[in-house]
Amino acid sequence: MPTIDVATADGVLRGRRGRRVARWRSVPYAAPPVGELRLRAPQPVSPWSGVRDATGFGFAAVQHREGARIGVRTLQPTGEDCLTLNVTAPVEPSSAPRPVLVFVHGGGYVIGTSAVELYSGARLAVRGDVVVVSINYRLGAFGYVDFSEFSTTGRSFDSNLGLRDQVAALTWVRGNIAAFGGDPDNVTVFGESAGANAVLSLFATPAAAGLFRRGIAQSAPADWALSPDQARIFARLCIENLGATTGDAARALTVASANDLRRAVGRAIDRVLRRQPGSFPIAPVVDGEFLPRAPIEAFADGTAQRLPLIIGTNRSEGTLFARFDPTVPTTAEQLRLALSRSGDDTLEKRVAATYPGYPARRAATRMGGDFVFWRPTVAVAQAHSRHAPTYAYRYDFAPRALRLSGFGATHALELVPVFGWVDTPVGRAMATAGGYRGFLAVQREFQDNWLAFARTGRPLPTWPEYSERRRGTRIIDYPARVEVDPDRAKRVAWEGVRVPALT
Repeated sequence: MPTIDVATADGVLRGRRGRRVARWRSVPYAAPPVGELRLRAPQPVSPWSGVRDATGFGFAAVQHREGARIGVRTLQPTGEDCLTLNVTAPVEPSSAPRPVLVFVHGGGYVIGTSAVELYSGARLAVRGDVVVVSINYRLGAFGYVDFSEFSTTGRSFDSNLGLRDQVAALTWVRGNIAAFGGDPDNVTVFGESAGANAVLSLFATPAAAGLFRRGIAQSAPADWALSPDQARIFARLCIENLGATTGDAARALTVASANDLRRAVGRAIDRVLRRQPGSFPIAPVVDGEFLPRAPIEAFADGTAQRLPLIIGTNRSEGTLFARFDPTVPTTAEQLRLALSRSGDDTLEKRVAATYPGYPARRAATRMGGDFVFWRPTVAVAQAHSRHAPTYAYRYDFAPRALRLSGFGATHALELVPVFGWVDTPVGRAMATAGGYRGFLAVQREFQDNWLAFARTGRPLPTWPEYSERRRGTRIIDYPARVEVDPDRAKRVAWEGVRVPALT
């Protein structure tokens, strides 16, 4: 395949030129965070001479090996030298700089990689004449545990490393994307799940101001954030699992192998999930400096960046977790434990009354998905709409096979139409039992709105702004429609509920 060279501020990159798009892979946006830079804020890239190969992928962030699966038989190698991003751009010349979409992958801040082919955005780039960037950032032990308490005079550790990485990646985009045909003044950051939480966190991060123009948050667990005390409790548990004490923590964090540190933090996560369903200890930390306020609070008081925002969830978020992942409480017992931490003894009864069939598993699964994703999403939409253009959606459509299997419009399903994969073998396989035409219509709905928003800051005219008075919400289904205050009884029951991330 032909190659294509681009000159960046750090040196020349060689990518691959295809028939319709060019791709540059594993482009460094920060120095490798290894050695003395382990658990430190990202540092600038060292410029290189000559041409740097960017035709293949390097490392995914350190994680369980299955989390970095990028094909049926392919696992991406993992390592600490992971601060890279990928750029996909149309090969056709353009008379004007193209809008830029920067994607932040999900995976609970513990798994995932930008090397997943879906995330390349090739189909989105061609259809919308845009540049798509997908980023890696540090995960788990290396990105979302605050070990700063254990800093010594000879060894420092920084907080919010994954969030700092995302800011560093956006800073690279700001300084370099013009060389790829992108417009540095027209950047939309979008993400799914933990990646959507990252988008909302960036709205609340002063260092990110001016690096993007608007955001899209798909299925955000919007109130994932830890107080300093919560972060300290969890970090000490991780040190204990590493077999160290607070007195020798700095040395242990420095000399431990990447996998030993990953496993120690994994055991701590498992312990928290068993004892406190619905909590999640791997999240940004309100350190009072880099992240001054919890994102959901920043939206509530208007201190988040007042930029246009699309935000929404899928109708059946919880079904994926009921089968595969304990992060979301999906049984009545788990929900009882989760909601008891709110301090409101009547909460479970009040909310459960709006979920017919509860405590049966199906109703509990719907309630658990709403608890983690929809409840805080509504709070963010409501608050942000007071200060900036806000557009809310709910994704309802699922091909017949997914409905029959009990998944429905489950968590992450919208990634298939957003990235234009309905008419690939993956998308067609999902629709083998029926629903292909509807799935294609949903793909157009997502892409037309996402691309219009990336160009103008507004989706199509058929999608009204969200307001507290009307609460107009785009229901992405076949056909799509607008509903006023959908699931009002549930919204009212959940209103004002705040459950600590960790106790």
